[in-house]
Formats: sequence, C-alpha cells, structure tokens
Amino acid sequence: MKVLLSWLREFAPFEGDPVELGDQMSDLGMAVESIDHVGGGLDGVVVARVLALRPHPDAERIQLVDVDAGDGEATQICCGAFNMAEGDLVPLATLGTTMANGMTIERRKLRGEWSNGMLCSARELAMGDDHEGIWVLPGDLALGTPLAEAIGVTPDVLYDLEINPNRPDAMSVAGVARDLAARLRLPFELPTPKPRRAGADAPWGAGRPPTVEISAPELCGRFHVRVLEDVVVGSSPAWMAHRLRCAGMRPINSVVDVSNYVMLELGQPNHTYDLDLVSGPGLRVRWANDGERITTLDDAERTLDGADGVIADAEDRAIGIAGVMGGASTEISASTQRVLLEMAWWDPMTIARSSRRLGLRSEASMRFERGCDPEVVERAAERFAELLATSGATLLAGSLDARGELPDRQPVRVRTARVNRLLGTDLDAGAVAAELTPIGFTCASAGADLDVVVPSYRYDTRTETDVVEEVARHLSYSSLPSRRPASPQTGSLTDRQRDRRRLRAVVAGLGLAEAMPSPLLSPEQLERCGAPTDAMVLTNPMAAEESVLRTSLRPGLLAAVAHNAAHRNPGVRLFEVGTVFLPTDGVLPDEPEHLGVALAGDEAPAAVAVLDVVLESFGIEGWDLHNEPTPGLHPTRSARILLPAGAGPTEAGWVGEIDPAVVEALGIDERVAWLELDLAAVLARPAGPAHYRTVSRFPSSDVDLAFVVSDDVSAMALRRTLVAAGGDLVAWVRLFDTYRGAGIEDGHRSLAYRVRLQAADRTLTDAEVAEVSAAMVAAAGSHHQARQRG
Repeated sequence: MKVLLSWLREFAPFEGDPVELGDQMSDLGMAVESIDHVGGGLDGVVVARVLALRPHPDAERIQLVDVDAGDGEATQICCGAFNMAEGDLVPLATLGTTMANGMTIERRKLRGEWSNGMLCSARELAMGDDHEGIWVLPGDLALGTPLAEAIGVTPDVLYDLEINPNRPDAMSVAGVARDLAARLRLPFELPTPKPRRAGADAPWGAGRPPTVEISAPELCGRFHVRVLEDVVVGSSPAWMAHRLRCAGMRPINSVVDVSNYVMLELGQPNHTYDLDLVSGPGLRVRWANDGERITTLDDAERTLDGADGVIADAEDRAIGIAGVMGGASTEISASTQRVLLEMAWWDPMTIARSSRRLGLRSEASMRFERGCDPEVVERAAERFAELLATSGATLLAGSLDARGELPDRQPVRVRTARVNRLLGTDLDAGAVAAELTPIGFTCASAGADLDVVVPSYRYDTRTETDVVEEVARHLSYSSLPSRRPASPQTGSLTDRQRDRRRLRAVVAGLGLAEAMPSPLLSPEQLERCGAPTDAMVLTNPMAAEESVLRTSLRPGLLAAVAHNAAHRNPGVRLFEVGTVFLPTDGVLPDEPEHLGVALAGDEAPAAVAVLDVVLESFGIEGWDLHNEPTPGLHPTRSARILLPAGAGPTEAGWVGEIDPAVVEALGIDERVAWLELDLAAVLARPAGPAHYRTVSRFPSSDVDLAFVVSDDVSAMALRRTLVAAGGDLVAWVRLFDTYRGAGIEDGHRSLAYRVRLQAADRTLTDAEVAEVSAAMVAAAGSHHQARQRG
C-alpha cells in the first residue's frame, strides 16, 4: 500500500526525518519497501494544449503533435503515444528541463522531424505509476502555467508499505496514521466530514424512498445506504487525481475517484449506483442462485453459484456481486444525476472465496477479505459526500441502515502475568493499558488484569495472545529482552548414534549409495563369498535360502553388485552399515557393527582411499595395513587393517579386492574393491584433532614412483615414509599398482605410487619437483631398503 506523508499529516502532526518515520512504520510491522520523493523536479514542465495531431511521414509509431504552451505559438513535438485528442491539456517538458531520471530535454530530430520538447506521462514526472500514455490533465487548468502550480502539487514523500493480512486497520491512510501517531505519542484525530446537505423536509428528495432487505444475515453484517442528488460527473480536482496516481490508481471520473479516495483514506470500500437505473429503487442482499448470470463493470458476463453473494434490485435481479464488483446495468455514466451510495460489511471468507473463484481480486475485495470496520460506514458516507460536494452534489438527509450478523466483540481478559511471561517484560496493568489505549483499545481494570474491548477496525484481534501482540508491537520488538526458552529434554542421540550418522554422511559424500541387504542368507551364499560358514542357524526359517544369519557384510553387497551387473548397470559403488552375527559359546551371538564397502570396477587402492578418508574423519592416525591372504579376498591384493593401540596394533577389518574366483562365480565381469571395517574398533577410540590445510590456487605436479621392496614392508609404511620425505609440498600419495612376476625376485614385490606435489604460495619449478622426488627415493631406500624401479 502506498501512502503520502502529506496525507498522513491530515490526521496527526508528523514531523522530522521521513526516513526515521519510515523506520518507525517498519518497526510497527508495516514494512517500508521503498521511499520516493514526488512532486519535485517539475521545473520547466508547463501546461500545454494539443492543437493538432498528424502522422509522422517516416515513422508509423511516432506522431507529430502541435501544442500551445501559453504563448499562442504552435510548437511541434514528436510523440510515441496516441491517447491524446485535439484540445486536451497535457504536460510539456520544455527545452532545457531536467527530468526526474536525470535526462535533459534538448531539441532533436527524429526521422527527419524536429521535436521541441517532450510530452510526459505520469511516471516520467514521478507522479504515479501510469506510463501507458501521455498524462491528460483536467481541462480547467490555465494554459502555460507551471505544472506544479497548476495542480497544486508540492514536494512530498511516498511510502510503499507491505501490509500483512493480519493488519486490516493498516489498509487505510487513517489506520497507518493512527498506528504511527500512537508510537510517537502524537495526537490523532479523524476530521469530521462537512458535506453539502439537502433540506430535512424531503429526506429522499423527489424520488421514492429506497428500501434495503438483508436475506442472508450471515453474509452481510451491515448495509448502509445514502442518496446524493445534483451530481455532475466530470474530472476530479487535480490534487485528488495526484494522490490517486501516487497510490497506484488511475483517475477515471469524479464519482469513481471519490469512491476510491474514501476507500484508501478510511479503509471502507463502497459502491455507487445510478439511482435512476435501479429498479424499485429497493435493494436486497441474498445468496446467488446456482447458474445465475450477471454482467459486471468490466463488461464480462459471469456465472455465479450458491456460495456467492449478490445485491439485487426490487425485481430480484442481481446488480452487483457482494464485495467484489458491481454490475454494468447500474453503472455511473456521464448522464448520472442521482447516486445511491452503498457502504457495507461483508463476511471475509465469503468474499475471499468468490473473488478467487471468479478471478476478480480488487482493492475492495482485498479489504473485505481482511475484515473492514463496520462502524465507519456513516463517516465514510459523509466523507464521500463532502468530497463530491465540489461538483455540486448534495447529500439527502434520509439514510437506511440494515443489520445482519457482525463479529462478537466481547471484552478480552488480558492477564498481566501472561503478558510478561510471553514478552519477558515486567509491566503492570497501567503500562499495558498505556500501549493499547492510543490505538483505540478500551481497557477496564479487573484487579491486576485488564478487560480489553477491541476496536471495530481490528477484526483480526480476538484472543488474549492477539492483544499481547499489539502490546509487543508498540513497545517495539527490538526493545524486548531476548532469552532462550527453557524446555524439557525429551531425548537425544547417543554418542554412538551421532558417530554412525557422521560415518554415513562421510561415505555418502564419497559418492557411494547406501544398500540394505537382508541379514538372512543361505549357507551356500556364505561359502560362495568366502565368508565364515560357522553361522547361527535359525530354528524356523521362513525359507531355506534364508536359514542362517550373516557372518560378513560381503555376501549381501556382492549380491547387489551382481544384480546390477546382470541388469547392465556396472560400476556401482555401494556401502552398508550393519550388524554381523558371530557364534559364541553361549546362546546369543556376538553382534558387532561393521562398515562394508563394495566398489565395482575399482581395484584395491580405491578401497584403501575410502578407508583413509573414513579414518581421517574420525581423527585416527598411524594406522597400517598388513598384507596377508584371507578367504574370499584376492590372495595378493588384500590386507588386514591395523589401528594403533597402547598394547600393540588392534585388528579392525580387511581391505583389498574380492577374489577373482568369487567374482566369476557371481557373474560379475569386473574387479570389485572391498572394505570391511569393524566399527567397534574405530568408534571406541577417542577422536584425534581435526587437520586442515590451505587449498592452493597454484598448479600441481604429479610424479609416479615405483619401488621394489621386500614382502615384509607394508605399502602403508612406505607411503608414510614418502609423505614425510616430501613434507608440506605433498598433497597426497596413492598406491596405484602392485606387481609380482618377471623381473622381481622371490619374496619381493613392486609398489607403484602416484605423488601429487603442490605449494600453497607458488608454482613449483621442475628443479623443486626433482629435488622432492629425489628426497623420497632416498628416504625409501634408507628406511625400507627399497630400490627404485625404472
């Protein structure tokens, strides 16, 4: 909603920095989205009359306009708008004028024709949002007069406010002013309208008295009717048109503009009927009939249903959709002389449903949906008549006021203790009342508490908590003490559960998908995968192929790899965190929790890389691998995992590759890297410190080093030696090949590593790379009697 500061000042004496006033409005919950200065920058813009219009000889989208700027001379303007007619008054930016956007108007030629100024839209003058054509001014302005003087515009401030649905009172200028004045402790006053009144001896004038009937009291809580005579439909005063433009509305005619102006000012939508076109002239509020049709003001025929409300005439013909849009049959026109004015309160939910179903969401329906003030209708009607009096309209003395069902406004008991408990404050009843009274809440003492009567314009405020919210708003949320609410601890994760979640996140972060194979297997599956076959046997298995409990995670994950391979989906990367069941001397098995990883299409180093990341994430250093064969794994590409411990290394699982015979038996056509880790050995250890290193932005260099070493030398030990020898320049070292065969003596094997070297502060030279490589080779020879293989 857009609000002018000058308009707010008609209700309270607001002074000071406009930005600070905007901050106060935002703090009250009416967030200021923008602040614009309007009405300034009009120097050089004058009122001109259109003398002639003719096509541009060489441009279809430009016309030549001759205007008189008050000097009696015809000035040619090239213009791209076509909404003008001869005789219209328009704003002319003369040569040398600096526009609101900083552009200077100069004489220039467009397609061979001279343009000696610019005709302006409202947006180009920062006087509104309308930019669909040239701003056609009221016809009574003096020719050649500076525009600001002619329309009575002075520099002003325009606030664009975001009004939430729970603030129906702030959908009006008066409501915003009331809220802001209360915060600033300024006097607020709704001026008393002074319409031009007709004599009381003929309360309904020369016509028949209208009648009003509410047949659907649940739809309409109040229906107020007044009649105006001697109405002359014409243009609105320039000041009113200016305010409407700033609020985002296009001026139409004096009656429609006054209707919109009252809605913006007081928050009360209204509707006007040409009284001479209303049959009867009685009005009836009822529910629509299913399939009933009405042509609305936008000349569209609409089909209604029984959930829509209508206003019908004395012949029961619908002439308006309740709270949404009027009918075309009683529309105000240039010939209208008598106006029947409707001010009503409609059920918000009914209006919301109808406007959405019909696709007719308007400024009026939006206000009715949020809940209008049923007690402002008399003031709004008289304000309407006051504004229209400048054109000669008179307000007849007669009025009709029909009542339906209005919201219950019983006092709300507000407990001071409850206020303080919710807000963290220490207020007494007097302090609470001091915040509520300026915004129209009536407070009566009830011991230490208050009985609060909510004003009629606060349809949203119904409960004690709603009232407390109003106290908080005017105290300012920013001034309330902050605290952490105490709540009972209803449960939490154990350390083991947190570690398990962390482990899953780490492995999933490496690109592996979690699998959940069944723990029930057949003895043949265990044997085929090389897993221990001394398994717990079920007494009453559901099926013969599920008669034992697994002793390893290997059969289940390999079965998943085989299933994917059979469906032409090779290269799957799977993991499982699950329990294995190991027989004991007692009745129940030992149930350690393991991590299993199967990497189809990868070799043993890939499984070692996963192991490295997992152990590093838990801060475990100094671990080692001991090469030795184990059933189900590759005889020369597998190793036992050893973790450091005070009394000596602790076994924690196996890493390597699946035995080729097992892979072939399962129908898998690729190698499968394997890791199985006993989580008890990992998670029972205290976590070490986390290590971080700078991510270098400089290029890296890769070096491949192959060594022949004794079978007694573990690949991990040699890897640690290479890392230590390279120092801070080593980004990582990875084993990528193990070889036994021709050229390698018995009891030895070849280990090939890829080393990535990278400095944090520079690009390494070839000499530096060679120097580090030589240091690694020397360290491998001295520590492990390793011989570099060429």
